[in-house]
Amino acid sequence: MVVAIDGPSGSGKSSTARGVASRLGLDFLDTGAMYRAVTWLALHLGVDRTDTDAVAALVSGATFDISVDPRSPRIAINGHDVTRAIREPEVSAAVSSVATNLAVREHLVAEQQRMIRAAERGIVAEGRDITTVVAPDADVRVLLVADPAARVARRQAELGGEVDQAAVTDQVIRRDRDDSTVARFTEAAPGVTVIDSTEQSLAQVIEAICALAP
Repeated sequence: MVVAIDGPSGSGKSSTARGVASRLGLDFLDTGAMYRAVTWLALHLGVDRTDTDAVAALVSGATFDISVDPRSPRIAINGHDVTRAIREPEVSAAVSSVATNLAVREHLVAEQQRMIRAAERGIVAEGRDITTVVAPDADVRVLLVADPAARVARRQAELGGEVDQAAVTDQVIRRDRDDSTVARFTEAAPGVTVIDSTEQSLAQVIEAICALAP
C-alpha cells in the first residue's frame, strides 16, 4: 500500500504521516527532509544556492541514508546525521531556493520513487507533489490543508518560541508561495481527498486518512 499526503507548511503533514504509518504498519518517508538535507549540505560547504548548476551537481553526487521507521525517522547526507540540523531556522529560511531548483527536484523525485518501490510493506510518503508527481498512482491520495493562522501557530509551537512570529510567518507563507511555482499542493488534483486539519486533532486526522485505506 502507498499513501501519498501533500499539503502546505504547517498543515501537519509529517506528524500525520508518521501516525498513519504507525497505525497501518507502513514505512514513512518525509520527502521535505531530503530537500532540507541538500540545503544543509550547501550551507555547510558554502555552495551558492542561487547557482543552480552547482547545487544540482551537489545533489547528484550526494549519498543519503534515510530511516523509514515512523517511530524514529532519521536522515543523513554524505555521512552526516542531519536529522536535527535540518530543522534549524537557517535551513528553513534557505530551503525554498533548493526546492525550486528543477534539476534538484528531478534527482530527488527519482530517488523518492525508488524508495517507494523498495518499501516491501508499503509506505506513507508526504511532501509537496507526492499525489501528482512522485506517487500519482498511490492507493490513498490526500491533500492536507489548514487555515494560515493555524499553520503559523503550529510551526511556532514546534520551534518552542525560539524565533519570532514574523520570522515563522515568513517561513510558512513565503515557502508556500515559492514552492507553488514548481509543485502543485494548493489545490487537489482529480481523485485526491481534501482534509482540513484546522479544527481537527492529530488523532482525528490520522483516523480520517486511515479510513480511506482499502
